Amino acid sequence: MRIKSYVSLTVAGIVLLGLASTMKAHHAFSAEFDANQPVTLRGTITIVEWINPHIWVYLDVTQPDGSIENWGVEGGAPNAMFRRGWNLESVPPGVEILVEGYRAKNGENKANGRTIELPDGNRLFVGSSGTGAPVDGAGR
Repeated sequence: MRIKSYVSLTVAGIVLLGLASTMKAHHAFSAEFDANQPVTLRGTITIVEWINPHIWVYLDVTQPDGSIENWGVEGGAPNAMFRRGWNLESVPPGVEILVEGYRAKNGENKANGRTIELPDGNRLFVGSSGTGAPVDGAGR
C-alpha cells in the first residue's frame, strides 16, 4: 500500500512539472505583442520552425536604404496549423511573402502573424486564436 502511494505521488509530481513547463512556455498575445502596432512585412522566407508551442516563420525584409532585417513571425500551434490545411511545404524557404501582423512590444524584429500572402495571391491565416490577439474574423 505504501509503495502505491509513493508511485502515485511520483507520477503526480512528474505530471505537474510537465504542465508547469508547458504553461511557462505559452503566453498571451498581450504579454509580448502590441495590438496598436500593426505591421506589414514583405520578405523572403529564410527558416520555418515547426516547434511547440508556436510555429515561427523567419524572413529577410529589405529596407528602403537597401539593408536587410531578419524578422521572426509567430504563428499558431503546429497542430492547429495542420488542421487549417498547412503542411511542411506551405511556406518553404526562398519564397517571397507578405505578412500582416502585430509588432513585439519591446521593438525587436518580431511579430505575431495574422495572415501570410503567397506569391500566387493565396492568403493563409497564421494567427494563434484564443490568445488575446485582435479578432478580425480571419481565423474563423
